[in-house]
Amino acid sequence: QVQLVESGGGLVQPGGSLTLSCAASGFRLYNYAIGWIRQAPGKEREGVSCITSSWNTYYPDSVKGRFSISRDNAKNTAYLQMNSLKPEDTAVYYCAARADCAGYVAGSLGQGTQVTVSS
Repeated sequence: QVQLVESGGGLVQPGGSLTLSCAASGFRLYNYAIGWIRQAPGKEREGVSCITSSWNTYYPDSVKGRFSISRDNAKNTAYLQMNSLKPEDTAVYYCAARADCAGYVAGSLGQGTQVTVSS
């Protein structure tokens, strides 16, 4: 079965950190770009990072300097390190495998993992 499974979400205080994981099964991640997308209630999807198969990375200004995307092709897993979290980072976070990072926000998403930033 081809799937991506996100994990690592939770409740964290403002200023805290979390690391999300995206584990692939049924296919190899190394040929794909990996994107992290989030969606808060009542809001549109927002791309928060993407890493290409050649390790180029992309971040929007809203998370630049706070979030870091990485991948471990040997473990078939991608990660999103999130530091200095803010209440506005609260959302369900999804990972996605795409052909490239252009337009990575669109397309199918899995179940996601909830991140809540609150005191």
